[in-house]
Amino acid sequence: MAKFLNTSATNYFLEELIKSATDRLILISPFLKLNDRMKELLADKNRLKIDVRIVYGKSELQPQEIEWLRGLTFVRTSFCKNLHAKCYLNESLCIVTSLNLYEFSQVNNNEMGVLIERAEDAQLYKDAYEEAQRIIRISDEVRISMERITHGAAEAIEVTADAGADGETAVSGKLSSSKFAQKQGWKTAQFLERAVVSGYLALEGDRHVLTAKGQQAGVEFVTRSRFGPYFVWPEDIGLS
Repeated sequence: MAKFLNTSATNYFLEELIKSATDRLILISPFLKLNDRMKELLADKNRLKIDVRIVYGKSELQPQEIEWLRGLTFVRTSFCKNLHAKCYLNESLCIVTSLNLYEFSQVNNNEMGVLIERAEDAQLYKDAYEEAQRIIRISDEVRISMERITHGAAEAIEVTADAGADGETAVSGKLSSSKFAQKQGWKTAQFLERAVVSGYLALEGDRHVLTAKGQQAGVEFVTRSRFGPYFVWPEDIGLS
């Protein structure tokens, strides 16, 4: 049977949920901001090669936190527009709560939550898990990074690798990668793969950079956005 959680119980069971994950861990929270305790727990899951998926609606990470998160091979992040849900799951437990991820381990706020145990409430757990999977499916997976990249004489800082956020609006009649992909019925990742094959982008390590061919074709790299830099594309550009 589901259990009611107050503030201290929510913090306790969330830590237990993270620590006890042996196969998968899903953390859904509107704000991506990590305190020291959460970093410690995530680093441990990464060492154990546990598949961790973080879905967020807004990133408030500092540059040094971005670099730290990039080093966690088994932690993936996804951006979800209009996200307000707070839900945390592993393979056997689920917590639906008012607690944001960055507020974990804090007890100065008044929070509520519900703990669902798969062994006792299989259908309720299944419903919550399926909704979490739906949120993941409608999210754009992003590689959070902060790299200096050079385009001619100009230098820009890449904070996200084309997040597909609502802040990516058309520039001079051009479309962002996510908008272009949606128009074609593709995922953003599929579109970026095609752009690499076509020679408009190149992969340097784990990030995309604009090539000379891309510049000549009219592709631009926009650096000013509340959601981070992104590429914009002419609507009639051809892809391989």
